Amino acid sequence: MASTMQFQTRLFIDGEFVDCADGGRIEVLNPHNNSRLAEVAEARSADIDKAVAAAWKAFPAWRAMAAADRGRLLLKFADAIEAHTDELARIESLDTGHPIRDTRGLDVPRTAATFRYFGGMADKLHGSVVPVEQGFLNYVAREPVGVVGQIVPWNFPVMFTSWKMGPALAAGNCVVLKPAELTPLSSLKIAELMREVGFPRGVVNIVPGFGPVAGQYLAEHPGITKIAFTGSTATGRKIAQASAGNLKRVQLELGGKGANIVFDDADLPAAIGGSAFAIFHNQGQACIAGSRLLLHERIADRFLDGFLKLASSIKLGDPLDPATEMGPLTSMMHRDRVLNYCRVAREEGGEVLIGGAAPSDPALAGGCYVMPTVVRARPRDRVCQEEVFGPFVTVTTFKDEEEVLAIANDTVYGLGGGLWTRDLQRAHRIANRLITGMVWINCYKRVNPGSPFGGVRGSGYGRDMGFEAMLDYTTPKSVWVNVEAQIAPFYRR
Repeated sequence: MASTMQFQTRLFIDGEFVDCADGGRIEVLNPHNNSRLAEVAEARSADIDKAVAAAWKAFPAWRAMAAADRGRLLLKFADAIEAHTDELARIESLDTGHPIRDTRGLDVPRTAATFRYFGGMADKLHGSVVPVEQGFLNYVAREPVGVVGQIVPWNFPVMFTSWKMGPALAAGNCVVLKPAELTPLSSLKIAELMREVGFPRGVVNIVPGFGPVAGQYLAEHPGITKIAFTGSTATGRKIAQASAGNLKRVQLELGGKGANIVFDDADLPAAIGGSAFAIFHNQGQACIAGSRLLLHERIADRFLDGFLKLASSIKLGDPLDPATEMGPLTSMMHRDRVLNYCRVAREEGGEVLIGGAAPSDPALAGGCYVMPTVVRARPRDRVCQEEVFGPFVTVTTFKDEEEVLAIANDTVYGLGGGLWTRDLQRAHRIANRLITGMVWINCYKRVNPGSPFGGVRGSGYGRDMGFEAMLDYTTPKSVWVNVEAQIAPFYRR
């Protein structure tokens, strides 16, 4: 049971777990029943100042360490994560409401895989030689940017911790990371494991705190040379504005309103199952969720018949129950927000085909649960334009490619989208014209440490994962060497 688990509750600064400067605390709740899991130290400006100072103190030695040695430490850390899979998965399920079958089978393995990927990439980061005029050598070296601030969200905290830390550390940077105030427990466990495997003091610092206080201060901090943030588009704008003080580099992975297109030649059973995963996995709390189902009018009824049956069969329940397929949303405040969108859908004339309410099961009454919800709506309705971030999917029909592309691209977002078709030419044609950072064809929500993850437009800029992410944590330095050229005398008039 949760009561038998011991959680780390202090800040991690300069290689030690410490209390916060002013004694502030954050109450961490179990979204299954809203019982208290822990009280965690709340970082404020004085704590972040200490963390930034510790990171800069550690930076020269960490940067100078052989890249292969940094890589070996990251690989050792990946092994430690795998060795603690059950513990990390349990913490993550208790803290977020994500079913244990997914935290154990997806989240923690993906976390280990990301650190392992960047451990292997640490000594693959190389510069280049530029062909210049005879007598000179010009080479370009890639250098770490310094101390980076990283802010991770509450929906996949342990996985996003690896997405942020992995490329930054591999490239030779030091890190000050702020986990979300709702879900700090797995990130603090990560800090325990980092200390156990031997990361030098100050290389990683973890400071749970509230966004408007700790997050804002981290974004503004003159000692931070890059800020990397995953979260809402509205908060991303604030992060970008706050970072302008010292012109720090900014990477933003923000909201999404993914179009999931099903053409009339699609493999319907595959599309139905894949579309359910696209929206109901992690209770729909994913920026890349396929939250807009766009169905060709010739197959819409057949698709919906199977999709609604599948959605109705999803087992809601305690995240620690291995049979649970969908757990609670991560907080009561967010549950109420999602339920409000159900009200908005009805007010706009949408037809709620299934769900649209909290479950009636008394065993779930004290938790943050929302039933799988499917709503027939028009493309310009609020529920088709705004990110709901829950188990809530809209359904709209279309006649042809031009119409569906117009609908799919008609949002402020541009993170991910998908399509289902047997026509290879159509698949590439549509993928080319979707205005998104990622496209899935006959699948959805596939991720890999080697594949860049990020969006365009209101979904942000910069990338997590892939070699692109590692490059984003470096800056190029151009070095000129006079090999044999004679220098002309200074000309005077």
